[in-house]
Amino acid sequence: MQETTASTPGLRLFDLLEILAREARPLSLAEAVAVSGWPKPSVHRLLVQLESGGLLAREPDGRRYALAPRMLRLAEASLAGSAQQGVRHSVLRQLVADIGESCNLTTLAGVEVVWLDRIESAFPLQFKLRPGTRVPLHCSASGKLILAHMSLSQRTQLLSGLPLQSYTATTLTTQAALEDEFVRIRKVGYAVDAEEFVEGLVCVAVPVFSPDGRSVRCAVALQAPAARMTLVQAIEKVPRLHEAAKALSRTLV
Repeated sequence: MQETTASTPGLRLFDLLEILAREARPLSLAEAVAVSGWPKPSVHRLLVQLESGGLLAREPDGRRYALAPRMLRLAEASLAGSAQQGVRHSVLRQLVADIGESCNLTTLAGVEVVWLDRIESAFPLQFKLRPGTRVPLHCSASGKLILAHMSLSQRTQLLSGLPLQSYTATTLTTQAALEDEFVRIRKVGYAVDAEEFVEGLVCVAVPVFSPDGRSVRCAVALQAPAARMTLVQAIEKVPRLHEAAKALSRTLV
């Protein structure tokens, strides 16, 4: 594995851990240098850092480095998390199969909504958006849903620092208008994006509650071109969205 100019010290540590995991055997300093192709002083420094952090441990001979229990616990936790992600992905996939339109799982990330997962519809006309996409809070169905379930003080503090930008003719751009919308959302149990972020795109979102039912952890939503599914038709899918939200809630810890 050759050193790249794009690498950072933090990522280099992970690169070295990946090398040891792939080799599936303890490595000496010389062996780690040979496998990585990196300078000996760099590899030695990284091995020392990983050992001091409890991610690597020396073999009884004192020369070779192996993955430590802390690293193994991290791997086990990652596998368990991947299983949960797989379950959530399957829930979304079945939801899209039933509804016929793209669906996503979102959560709050700072002052934006981030998409944790997404399944596209099978139609040629799609809005190609990937997991990791971020959208504004005030004009997305998921964002408004999450805001509606915040405390008033938390919501006011958050919105007061945001530019409530107008993206389309239907975007709500005042806190007063949004507060009226939040009342409606809490009453009906879902939020809508009536072409408020992208013209021609409608969206409906429902809450995914924590397992104890006390807080909204994320949102599950469907998105569709208005030319193919009207907002009224999208709202008709709310009961199926709630079913998926209950299934997704069971995957949260």
